[in-house]
Amino acid sequence: MPMCRQLATSYEAGIPILRSLEIVGEQTPNHRVRTVLREMHDSLRAGATLADATQEQSKYLSPYLIQLLATGERGGRLDIMLRDLADYFEDRLKMQRQIVAAMALPIIYLCLGWFFLTFGFMILKATFQTMKRGGVSFSFQTFFRDYVLFQGKAVAVAAAVFAVCVILSRLGLFKWIVSAFSTHIWPFAPVTRRLSLARFMRSFSLLLGSGLRVDHCIESAADVAVNPYIRRELLKAVPLVKDGVALDKAFANTRYLTPTAREMIYMGEQSGNLEAMLRKASEYYLEEATHAVNIMTRFFFVGTLVGVLLFVGYFIIKFYLTLYGGIMDEFGI
Repeated sequence: MPMCRQLATSYEAGIPILRSLEIVGEQTPNHRVRTVLREMHDSLRAGATLADATQEQSKYLSPYLIQLLATGERGGRLDIMLRDLADYFEDRLKMQRQIVAAMALPIIYLCLGWFFLTFGFMILKATFQTMKRGGVSFSFQTFFRDYVLFQGKAVAVAAAVFAVCVILSRLGLFKWIVSAFSTHIWPFAPVTRRLSLARFMRSFSLLLGSGLRVDHCIESAADVAVNPYIRRELLKAVPLVKDGVALDKAFANTRYLTPTAREMIYMGEQSGNLEAMLRKASEYYLEEATHAVNIMTRFFFVGTLVGVLLFVGYFIIKFYLTLYGGIMDEFGI
């Protein structure tokens, strides 16, 4: 989030937060961000705290950001919180760009596979119909009309599915359905799990550095993980942490946390450098997620290639069976 970086730079330069909000608001090209900063500035000028000013903008600001800014203000560490938030959002943006870049190729393969296979299938169907009618020439105009009509129906089905997804999302059910698929079905599961845990570890590290209690850090960081199934598993550690159980033991029953990550947490607790180890655990999961995406990319590539080869083989076999079958019928064989 560029806003956090600009505020951090201004505030660290010795500019008061009130003036920093004004300067950043004037420089940002985004109308919504400019409005939010102006309203926060007006609230501070009227005597509100930064925590109150950000809470008033909860419709546009994430609870995570609001909580950290309030903690930094109370602890006199606002400059550190702004800088850490800027680092966090930049790391998250970098993570998202890496995943989008890695996922672009599988999506292209799927789209090309869909259009190629459907086009070839309809060519095959039209060719066989022409051969059965005997002597009737192939009409490309008719074929093109049928193909466009077929793709139009496919788009209509996709639009209907999208509408259903929007309705389910409004009801709060969509994330549970999608997460059930992406969390437990290969090859999506390794990517989903590692990305969610990378976000959790990075958020946990940042919240811990803000001075929050460990159980509160786990609760807030679990929300950032997004995936409801992984969040539910991570929250199992909260009652144990409240009872004084060590973090590595508290997370022992969490299905999605790997032994390597638990060992890193243990080393962080023992060395008194848990915040840094959580950040390293986040980097570890991000690297694992990138590797999992590469595997998924190869899987989609091979799957598309196999699908095309099977279709071509089917086309050739069907063509010669139809051709020689017609010849044999002519001779009464």
